[in-house]
Amino acid sequence: MKLTILTVVVLAAALALAACAKVSAAEPPQAGQPAPDFTLASQDGSPVSLHDFRGHWVVLYFYPKDGTPGCTIEAHNFERDLAKYEKSNTVIVGVSVDSTGSHKEFCAKQGLTFKLLADTDKKVSARYGSLMNLVALKIAKRNTFLIDPQGRIAKVWTGVDPAPHSAQVLEALAGFEARQS
Repeated sequence: MKLTILTVVVLAAALALAACAKVSAAEPPQAGQPAPDFTLASQDGSPVSLHDFRGHWVVLYFYPKDGTPGCTIEAHNFERDLAKYEKSNTVIVGVSVDSTGSHKEFCAKQGLTFKLLADTDKKVSARYGSLMNLVALKIAKRNTFLIDPQGRIAKVWTGVDPAPHSAQVLEALAGFEARQS
């Protein structure tokens, strides 16, 4: 069988798309499971590991892109509510596939003081089932994981609406705290 150049190109594209689909089709970890550990660079370039936050609640949120309207709203609301989170022994950590430089600029422009982590190789987003293909671009899905002080996932939100999300997370956190009292 003789393959034409067009056939080879089509087959290569199909294989590439299938590989991308496998990466983006991963299921997010569920409540009750251990949160997959990772180490990524923050906006200041320092390495941050999930296990660094043991003993604290962690809001680990994945978002598509620095500076876009929904991502800015979501980040502003987390920043607005930061004192409430701190009162509950909770840290906020955002993850996208943007670079540390992009995160640094986004934080400076928007006055963000919590950690934004750069998942430029997209492995952490994939492990958390939070990677999607948008045309030929891979970006993080808008998913959030509430992780308890022992490192287990307490609650998962997928396909988050950015405007009310911080209030939803605070409500869930209050519910967990009330059960522990």
